Amino acid sequence: MVHGEFWTIKEFFVYPNEYIYWSIQIVMYPFMTGLVAGAFVLSSLYHVFGVEKLKDIARFSLVFSFALLPTAMMPLLLHLQQPLRGIEVMMTPHFTSAIAAFGIVFSTYGMIVAAEIWFVYRKFFVEAALALREKQNKTTLETLKSKLYPILTLGAWDISEHALEADERAVKRLAAIGIPVACFLHGYAGFIFGSVKANALWMTPLMPVIFICSAVVSGIALCILTYVITMELRKILYARKRKNDPALPTNDELKSVEIHVVTMTCKYLVMFLILAISLEILDLVFRTYTAVKSWDILRAVIYEKDFVKIFIMQYGLGNLVPFILLLSPGLTIRRAILATILVLLGVFMMRWNIVIGGQAFSASFSGFMEYVLPIIPHDMETFKEGLFGALMVIITPFVLFFGLSNIMPVFVNKSDTH
Repeated sequence: MVHGEFWTIKEFFVYPNEYIYWSIQIVMYPFMTGLVAGAFVLSSLYHVFGVEKLKDIARFSLVFSFALLPTAMMPLLLHLQQPLRGIEVMMTPHFTSAIAAFGIVFSTYGMIVAAEIWFVYRKFFVEAALALREKQNKTTLETLKSKLYPILTLGAWDISEHALEADERAVKRLAAIGIPVACFLHGYAGFIFGSVKANALWMTPLMPVIFICSAVVSGIALCILTYVITMELRKILYARKRKNDPALPTNDELKSVEIHVVTMTCKYLVMFLILAISLEILDLVFRTYTAVKSWDILRAVIYEKDFVKIFIMQYGLGNLVPFILLLSPGLTIRRAILATILVLLGVFMMRWNIVIGGQAFSASFSGFMEYVLPIIPHDMETFKEGLFGALMVIITPFVLFFGLSNIMPVFVNKSDTH
């Protein structure tokens, strides 16, 4: 069976060799890379621009961005027919093509994020290693940490005030360098689509900019959603431990911090959401006004075939409704959760409409193709290119984040001055 034949439905005149080759995993690819870039930009708003109100979520989003980083490659590896050859992009990077440049950009960004996390947590690594070294009767987990933390210090045991100030300067420099690299990491994904001259829906110079803005929106939205879920779990955990340790924060104190952080972060989410919506509408108006040769088939796809996906799910539920929810006075945690979920839906539908919608019309301009997502996997291909493959990509960063949060504290303590 030809790749794509299982999930492609053809209408009218479509060439025999035409199928929906780029399926759900190619939708997940720009979506996941966008989350990586957006989470890092949110963290950099505090480290670079000194937005003190985002201090509580800055460390959280930095670690979460690092957990999202490995999943940026997962959709491509699952989509490849020969996934073992995917490592060649990392081993032999060059700038002769946009895909080949991924190796350089991804490696550079990964090193920047890893180095920034090390400088942020170096004080914690040293203090934890010294504390565990002196502790008697360690548990199995503490024994493992007592061996791990000295390695993570990389031999830098100096935690004097002068050394910590040097760490702060290094964090700011790395965050400043990481912002354009993070934007380029996701912007080049838009460049891949925007440079395809053979596809009328993708070929626009605004595509990289639209991808970058929507990436920041999705990253901030996911950080807010994950932060709220983690804080709620933290309340439950602290409620159990408070009997033995009354010094732990109360649920009211945690709730106060949660509301403050979510409210301030949502303001920045609204700012980037306005920018993303404006660029997407500008691109749509520009296409309508210029009405190039392929506009007839594009109009049929945008205003007829994909009307519900574009104007109802993407612009309506994904943009307009969360915009109203976030701007309405008296923002609550529940309303913020609903708004962030809808924002993520809107960004995902934007990726879906670009990737799948761009393949919806035939090269003959006289036929259409529809993608049917495989739900029940019949073989490895339908698993990778179906619902379960997409769910595996979505779940992986949360598993990694859980592991990282057990090694590095993602919440800022009042006594932590670093």
